[in-house]
Amino acid sequence: MQLLTGKEVSDAVFEDLEKQTSQFIAKHGFAPTLAVILVGNDPASQSYVKSKKKACISLGFGHRDYELAEDTTQEVLLDLVKELNADATVHGILVQLPLPKGLDENLIIESIDSKKDVDGFHPINVGKLLIGLPCFVSCTPKGVLEMLDFYHIETKGKHAVIIGRSNIVGKPMAALLIQKGRDATVTICHSKTENLKEIVNTADIIIAAMGKPLFITPDMVKKGAIIIDVGINRVEDPTRKRGYRLVGDVDFEQVKDICSAITPVPGGVGVMTIAMLMKNTLQAAIQLAHEDTK
Repeated sequence: MQLLTGKEVSDAVFEDLEKQTSQFIAKHGFAPTLAVILVGNDPASQSYVKSKKKACISLGFGHRDYELAEDTTQEVLLDLVKELNADATVHGILVQLPLPKGLDENLIIESIDSKKDVDGFHPINVGKLLIGLPCFVSCTPKGVLEMLDFYHIETKGKHAVIIGRSNIVGKPMAALLIQKGRDATVTICHSKTENLKEIVNTADIIIAAMGKPLFITPDMVKKGAIIIDVGINRVEDPTRKRGYRLVGDVDFEQVKDICSAITPVPGGVGVMTIAMLMKNTLQAAIQLAHEDTK
């Protein structure tokens, strides 16, 4: 069994990004800059934002952090996004999700300039992804592809079963894997799928992204399958100092001897998401700098 570790892949990505960023700054005289908007005080969101800021600093990116109160109105948030859209010194804009109740996430995402949508959630980028045009790709699915490429895992002609149909992971993951050049045969399963166990059992590649701890069990995995576990779930564990531990959507200990390769949780796909966000931000800066020189 091969362990597919995100750290090994993200380290390689960051090493390459450092070189590209130095070249970009030398050429243009300014750094790629990411603006992150955090509304409210959700602990997980705060943690993610800190990680993104740390990554920006490590690469020499500029970063703008906007922390808004839980009761921020939609109008105020839209005005801030509009201001950042017009700011030529900001290349990427990210609104940390989920947003507090009362704010329309779809409306906020659509208000971001698609050329600065480094999360890859804007309908224009999603549409371009579906028809195979260059665009910003949602960071987690993009990170999964980066891992598959790094470990030379073939997708051509393989049956990839994706469990989960979210706009953030499941749907874009399917769109990526069916593109020419990837050439996988893709099945998407979800909470209403009948005969789920039998379908997953036919997969050469399992991508678990449904947010249910330890959901994928040995009887669902065919011998030699490759497993990409996108799930990050907290489960109670009184033996741990924090009172909980992190597990994936896959029962790692039970399936590791059946599959040929698997990502751990933590230490797998999760760290790739921020690496791909940085990659998208540099891409945005390059594209916007190119437009300015026309």
